Amino acid sequence: MFEFCLPTKAASVPDRPNWLHEVKYDGYRLRLERDGDRVRLITRGGYNWTDRYPWIVESALKNRFRQFVIDGEAVVLGVDGVSDFEALHSRQHDEEVQLYAFDIVALDGCAACRYPCERPTWRNCSPAGRMASL
Repeated sequence: MFEFCLPTKAASVPDRPNWLHEVKYDGYRLRLERDGDRVRLITRGGYNWTDRYPWIVESALKNRFRQFVIDGEAVVLGVDGVSDFEALHSRQHDEEVQLYAFDIVALDGCAACRYPCERPTWRNCSPAGRMASL
């Protein structure tokens, strides 16, 4: 099982070189899991939303990799291109929901280490250490 990596609050913005940041999208945190022909969308609260966004599932099934876990955010973009949480939450725009992926947590049986993010390393990639089925 993979846990969501949650941000931590800081008192100030780091001023060190090579500092990276990500855009904050206002949406629902989702984990996309694919294992062969089985795809699931799991919320941070543990709910299965696979049936809510079937086009995301279809896209995952078209990927050439047959086993992966992606951490991302389901968002609806407003006309200004900024994520619109009210539109997402209303469920009146479900057909417009997109998944913004920001971490590949596992790929083809290998779990990714999150540090350092410039050059991810992979754990459990030997044949004996393959990732268990999702």
